[in-house]
Amino acid sequence: MKILIVSDSWHPQTNGVVRTLEATTERLQRRGHDIKIIGPDATRWCSFPMPTYPEIKLELFASKRLRQIVHDYEPELIHIATEGPLGWSARTLCLREKRPFTTSYHTRFPEYVEARAPKPVKRVLKTFSYAFLRRFHAPSAAVMVATDSIEKDLQKRRFGRIVRWSRGVDTDLFRPYGKDLPAYAELTRPILLYVGRVSVEKNLPAFLTVKTSGSKVVIGEGPGLTAMRAQYPDVLFTGKLEGETLARHYAAADLFVFPSTSDTFGLVLLEACAAGLRVASYPAPGPVDIFADPSTQSFAVLNANLQRSVDQALALRDNPDAPRRFAESFSWERCTEQFFYHLQARTPKAVKRLIRMREWLKNWWKH
Repeated sequence: MKILIVSDSWHPQTNGVVRTLEATTERLQRRGHDIKIIGPDATRWCSFPMPTYPEIKLELFASKRLRQIVHDYEPELIHIATEGPLGWSARTLCLREKRPFTTSYHTRFPEYVEARAPKPVKRVLKTFSYAFLRRFHAPSAAVMVATDSIEKDLQKRRFGRIVRWSRGVDTDLFRPYGKDLPAYAELTRPILLYVGRVSVEKNLPAFLTVKTSGSKVVIGEGPGLTAMRAQYPDVLFTGKLEGETLARHYAAADLFVFPSTSDTFGLVLLEACAAGLRVASYPAPGPVDIFADPSTQSFAVLNANLQRSVDQALALRDNPDAPRRFAESFSWERCTEQFFYHLQARTPKAVKRLIRMREWLKNWWKH
């Protein structure tokens, strides 16, 4: 099947949305589907860096470009992954041409706005942001979310047609490589690790001010990197790492700390578990869903006081096998099945009949 995905977040960006789309599309292609992803075109005059996120490029006035692509490609299924300018252009096009589409909710954008806004207008901007998102997702055939907490929260905020699209982890790449890593050779153990964006909404100061007899490492980049390097000279800021280099940095640490309270999931939590690490976090959406099973208490601690969470997690037995076995239950294959099911299950009956007829003709022709 021909599947079109529109996302304001795409290469060269590196984040949870991009990694999720990469993993999902790769597996859809293995199953014989034709996938096309449209991201922002940074070469166009109307593209510009997102304020406070210069590495993220936004594209305005993309309607004509999108319309040409859609008409040339003629997708059978359309998914709009983000609520940015490109996503809105795709939404407008689909509504105008009566093309059914699905959407996904990857980012708690209102919480990001609240974290950055001045105190007098925090609540107003958060309320306005949810109204903006509710309007965006209202015509969607299905709004895909990663966890039960986010689903319940959106239902309370009067979002409709919510379905589950979980996440996975590459357990071949992220695994216990051992603690011997040259980059950590001079660091005092235990080594506390954070992986993710270095920005205000990630609540990094909560991690960086935790008291420890060991060391702290931050892997990632973002608008707050320069200031935080200057403010916390005792912390090792590595910048952006990828692939096996990133995986080995995970495995060589002693504890993964997740200070964010605004993420919808937290893929880095699964990557840390796959690498065999214990985890300390707040009981926020994402962690509370991932570590809902009582068996995770042997390697994960969620406490409203992050210092206590860190101390209690370090007191747990360091057994890489337990978090590793847990991470292996999160399969990208299962996530891909969920994604494809929601894509095609919510289309009108007439479209479904055409899809089934096309598949039957393909099989008939082969035989």
